Amino acid sequence: MKLKWGISFFFVLSVLIFLTSWNYKNRIYDWDMPGYLGSIFTSEFPDSPDKVRILTYTSIQKEASADHYADIVGKKPWDIPRQYFEKNTQAFTEQLPYYQIKIGYILTITALYKMGITPPMSVLLISLISYFLSGLLIFYTVKTIFPQKYWLAPIITIATLVLPPITYMARVSMPDMFIFMFILILLLGLLKKWSQWMMFLLLLMITFIRPDYITFTLTYLIAVFAFRYFEEKKISFYLIAQGGVLLLMYLVIIKFYHYPGWKDVFYDTFIDRRPIISAHPVKITLNDYLQILYPKILYFKKVTVSVIIMTTVIFWSSKDKWTRMISVLFVVNVYIKFFFFPQSAVLRFFLPFIFPIFIMMLYALSQKYNDLKLAKIA
Repeated sequence: MKLKWGISFFFVLSVLIFLTSWNYKNRIYDWDMPGYLGSIFTSEFPDSPDKVRILTYTSIQKEASADHYADIVGKKPWDIPRQYFEKNTQAFTEQLPYYQIKIGYILTITALYKMGITPPMSVLLISLISYFLSGLLIFYTVKTIFPQKYWLAPIITIATLVLPPITYMARVSMPDMFIFMFILILLLGLLKKWSQWMMFLLLLMITFIRPDYITFTLTYLIAVFAFRYFEEKKISFYLIAQGGVLLLMYLVIIKFYHYPGWKDVFYDTFIDRRPIISAHPVKITLNDYLQILYPKILYFKKVTVSVIIMTTVIFWSSKDKWTRMISVLFVVNVYIKFFFFPQSAVLRFFLPFIFPIFIMMLYALSQKYNDLKLAKIA
């Protein structure tokens, strides 16, 4: 069996190297890149905003294709905000808090940049490395769930890695692939039953990388607290303390970087991207929000159906309360994310919560069937 697993691993490793190289060759210099590069250069030249803006765009122009750069700077007549960001220092600088709050991600980019890698490639390299490591994590996770099925782990790993949202995440300058990797580590910790303090360290890192994941990290602690209270009749005060630390860190980050807030993000994403934020304060009514939300719900139906099917399989296959609770936790976070940011057509925003439901479904099936029965089904 060790030989079979060895062959299985080297097959996956070979395919993973090929896919990572393929994604590198098809890398995308997208319109989020200036925000992250601007965050790096701002820390290096805090008193020279004009220099930061110029360095940002010239460094991208040196590496990006003509088409990619044209998309970044908004050459099309209706891309007015992007045109402002390239030419107007105030417009560019006011956008940076949207990116600067992702401290863990920015620090990782900065570390690569300080090692001599070009700024644009520093951003893209994180996604490519995270893609490669995520592949290894998926392989190991499935191997942990089905230790006798040496053929299943490669199939699931490769099938996951070639999904369009995954390959897109690997090619762009966004923290989605990076955070997906940490969610996979957290998921592995749940399956391997790591200590709560190890899990807290992961929650801390996830929140530090993407503060908007505070909803996930806090709901995780709330779920564990409730589970232990109802199952063991114990009040876990250390979980309350952990939640307090996460919330305090989130508030400090938001305050320090003068983050505009949810209303501004929602307005700029779904209603109208403002060239200069301070020149156009926003006010969103409940009716404005619902008008955006209703059509998005309809486009989200495929995700809803998929989540319902996987959750049904989990509850049918496993009577274990912990397994069910963790599965529901991820389901809840799919919809927390959706209601805060109903970008239903962009699956990458929700994949870090949807994929763990799939893994929990595999785990539930492994609890219901022993290896002999699984072999008969296969």
